[in-house]
Amino acid sequence: MTGYGSASRQIELGSGSFANLQVEIRAVNSRFLDLSFRMPDECRSAEIGIRDLLSKSLKRGKIEVRAAWRIAHSDSVSVKTTIGLNQATLSALQELQQGIQKQFPNAGELRMADILRWPGVVAESETTEDQWQFASIEASQEALKQLLRARQVEGKALALVLGNILTSMEAIVTRIEPQMPEIVHQYQTKLVVRLEEALGSYSKSAQLPINAELMERIRQEVVLYAVRIDVAEELARLQTHFQTAYSALKEGGPVGKRLDFLVQELNREANTLGSKSVNPNFTNAALELKLLIEQMREQVQNLE
Repeated sequence: MTGYGSASRQIELGSGSFANLQVEIRAVNSRFLDLSFRMPDECRSAEIGIRDLLSKSLKRGKIEVRAAWRIAHSDSVSVKTTIGLNQATLSALQELQQGIQKQFPNAGELRMADILRWPGVVAESETTEDQWQFASIEASQEALKQLLRARQVEGKALALVLGNILTSMEAIVTRIEPQMPEIVHQYQTKLVVRLEEALGSYSKSAQLPINAELMERIRQEVVLYAVRIDVAEELARLQTHFQTAYSALKEGGPVGKRLDFLVQELNREANTLGSKSVNPNFTNAALELKLLIEQMREQVQNLE
């Protein structure tokens, strides 16, 4: 299932400045739960907590968590103050550079990147790791709530689609189920007639009599074969699976894996129905069922 959630939190950095932390959670369809994180180093300590938070609420989907932050400052604080440079360290670095250049006139000057990377030049943030962790998890909780609301809306729409597919399959089974006894009887009668004709021709050519015991044995075998092609049990199981799927959709909650299993069972019964079919109507019905089951499978894989 797809979805999106976003939330932000502010973290005090000291000297009147603060960090605006933004957390986004995106979800796309996947049969399994796949979590990935793109977070700055300051937020890394919160990854385990966020992973645990998502695992408790989500069972399926490719989930991506993104976090980013930027420095902001109040109007009463100058930009120079919010940068957080250590003036004492800068002065000492400047004196050090001048002393080296006196002794080595050909030495080049420090570049801007070298100065900013020098230990102690940029003032350390007054924030702690716990502050970043708390803010990251809190923002993730709010983003997750938005994501779940979006997935609930999509879930309701998918439930409606799956309900329509189930109704179509149920209509097919309801249409062909009353025909089963008559089809078995017709096929049994047809098979007996053909066997009697074949045996009559063989007996006439071979000049051998056909006794009543042999004919009774043939009729018994025909009855047994007719039982083998009877799909009443398969049709009954299909109806049971339909009702189970209806109940799962009505109850709500995480039903994706449960419906995934039911789709496998529906497909098994439809295959058996097709393999036992001795009537074009039943063959077509089995093909229609398999098509609808495949449509259901595609939707179920997207369902939480």
